Amino acid sequence: MDEISTNLRSLKMPGMAHFWQTLQETHRHDELSLKDGLQMMIQAELDNRTMSRNARLLKRARFRYQASVDQLIFDPARGLDRQTVLNLATCDYIRHGVAVSITGAAGTGKSWLASALGHQACMNGLKVAYFNLYRLFEEITLARVSSSLHRFFDRLAQTDLLILNDFGMKVLDSQQLLDFMEIIEDRHGKKATIIVSQLPVSDWYDILQKNTTAADAILDRLVHTAVRVELKGDSMRRKKTGKENADKEK
Repeated sequence: MDEISTNLRSLKMPGMAHFWQTLQETHRHDELSLKDGLQMMIQAELDNRTMSRNARLLKRARFRYQASVDQLIFDPARGLDRQTVLNLATCDYIRHGVAVSITGAAGTGKSWLASALGHQACMNGLKVAYFNLYRLFEEITLARVSSSLHRFFDRLAQTDLLILNDFGMKVLDSQQLLDFMEIIEDRHGKKATIIVSQLPVSDWYDILQKNTTAADAILDRLVHTAVRVELKGDSMRRKKTGKENADKEK
């Protein structure tokens, strides 16, 4: 029995090995037919590989928050519509290369929502990358210095979902604008992009206007066919802090 478990692990089938070990410990192996036992072992291996894959995808994505769709609190008054989020949770927008914009004031839950949608994509086996926009430009600068910019752009282009947070915090310089246009152009209609911003979409042109041609191209790809989520209301962080302070006073 130990030899079977050892051989399964040497064949890199830890899910099957663990299930086999469990059968021995619970004395259930004599209750199952060969067909049923084999089917259950194969399913255990598939489940283990899915869990391992998802864990790798989550780690590589580097989300700002460890959030998931089932943790979201839906409230139409805040602009968080259940049906819109459930539609996004299917990940069809990713498979069709549709952009998503999430806008709202500071603390309204934009980054949490973006992280939850990214988590959902990982659970569906999709590659996700999460960047603060200016950390993205820092990595682009490093890649340019090390002559690896082409590979970096290729990696971004092949990522199923790219989440860019804090868009519009400052005006992009000319080189950043061109780099940003190249990233968006590579993804348009093929891979999905989520843009998270405190600025309403109507103000985006103002931070891109150093190059009106590039601005027009970027907005054409990010805005016209995008799914828009506009969050409203007071800062959730202030509400949380106020509640914590009230609890301490009790």
